[in-house]
Amino acid sequence: MTSAFTYTPRTSAQIAEAIVKDIPEGAYVNLGIGLPMMIANCLPADREIIIQSENGILGMGPLAQGDEVDTELVNAGKQNVTLLPGGAIFHHGDSFSMIRGGHLDICVLGAFQVSSRGDLANWRTLDRDAIPAVGGAMDLARGAKQVFVMMEHRTKRGESKLVERCSYPLTGVGVVDRIYTDLATLEVTPHGLRVLDRVPGLSHSELEEISQLNLMET
Repeated sequence: MTSAFTYTPRTSAQIAEAIVKDIPEGAYVNLGIGLPMMIANCLPADREIIIQSENGILGMGPLAQGDEVDTELVNAGKQNVTLLPGGAIFHHGDSFSMIRGGHLDICVLGAFQVSSRGDLANWRTLDRDAIPAVGGAMDLARGAKQVFVMMEHRTKRGESKLVERCSYPLTGVGVVDRIYTDLATLEVTPHGLRVLDRVPGLSHSELEEISQLNLMET
């Protein structure tokens, strides 16, 4: 794509930091497998954000390093993590009671596609070599009070992950509230996607061209 505009996409860490700024104080938050797990390493020490992991942790800290590693303390993605003071470990059945009971304020999930109406597809593509496994994503997408998506704006082939209608199997219908990508932050509204911010140097019209969608401006 040829453009008169020049812009630098956000790094994964910058996307995570943008999400953290939008998480209110005292929120209970679940982080999905993949990119969202980076958020645990971006939490400011002076803020209270309680991270829940679906395998049975409340009060999860950053990823473990060096002597911090306890091979029996892992998150849902099997990464070694730390436990903050006051944190708790419990049965995953209790964890899903929290999720299904509506006790999580926010869940941050990755995605293969998000539609303009907030439909989420994040567990299976059309790749026959991939092993489909929805895990707890459907429970999280429906059980959390708000669902944020953290993802790259385009696939490796340059196709937009924002679509008018998802072509992959759905995780949830109309569940997504906000989308954070390496190019922009968007809010799902009854009238479509509204752009809340975009990276410097990227115009609204260019973002629409990349997304192949009509987008509302703030």
